[in-house]
Amino acid sequence: MDKANKGYRNLIAWQFANKLAHEIYDATADFPKQEVFSLTSQMKRAAVSVPANIAEGYMRKSQKEKRRFYNISLGSLTELEYYIDFAFERSYYKNTIYNKLSALQTETAKILTGLTKSLK
Repeated sequence: MDKANKGYRNLIAWQFANKLAHEIYDATADFPKQEVFSLTSQMKRAAVSVPANIAEGYMRKSQKEKRRFYNISLGSLTELEYYIDFAFERSYYKNTIYNKLSALQTETAKILTGLTKSLK
């Protein structure tokens, strides 16, 4: 079975969220060692929470349940937005990385918001 063409993986919101999670893992790889159990961990957890909750919501039967999980994803995405800004303010990555992460986070939020609104 080809998992690439299955279920939640077809959702554009999940595709963007998954890409963002991978980008966060890459961007945090060079964070200072003292951040491993704090900011690095928090960013990674928030980042993977977004596509994970989209996937879980996708499988829910009712529109209300789907919306609930997509809204949880939006909450994690907003939390991640703060971490992206905070890490940049701490000079943990360059402008180019910040701009890339910030743009991807914003686009993911727009797409996920549209998906959530479509369920009403």
